[in-house]
Amino acid sequence: MLIAVVGPSGAGKDTLMAGARAAFAQDTRFRFVRRAITRPAEAGGEDHEALSDADFALRRDAGGFALHWNAHGLYYGIPRDIEADMATRRVVIANLSRAALPEAGARYRLRVLNITAPIEVLAARLAMRGRESAADIAARLAREVALPDGLDIERVINDADVAEGVARVLAVLNRAASDAQGS
Repeated sequence: MLIAVVGPSGAGKDTLMAGARAAFAQDTRFRFVRRAITRPAEAGGEDHEALSDADFALRRDAGGFALHWNAHGLYYGIPRDIEADMATRRVVIANLSRAALPEAGARYRLRVLNITAPIEVLAARLAMRGRESAADIAARLAREVALPDGLDIERVINDADVAEGVARVLAVLNRAASDAQGS
């Protein structure tokens, strides 16, 4: 099973997934995917495999990605070897773009983990980051993108402390592991 992690900026996806990764570090039922991105490693953000545009294209054209997409001027890829993990009924967890969900759902047993928070919480978290103006934050929050119809979606509302948010994610992932083993 593939768990596609999605959600708006400020929802705390990276924080909650880091907590889940740490909690399941020794649990072989799960694989947390490291994405390939055409962004320098030192640019910050998530731990990713940094690739040049040319190297990304070579890997993509050679079939090295199970899923790939373009967003915000960057290319993102999920390695093809996730398919071997899913064949052994491991739960593969990857941060995906909402635009990649239809293809992922057509190709794999997919469950979407939509991590979100109330709008006022999102606004406060985005303001604390200090990367955008108040007007930019308001515009970002107004662009809510609906998830495609027909997907298996689990929703985690991240409106409590980090420990509670991680506990909510762990519950979703444990249910997914039980479902994957039963299939």
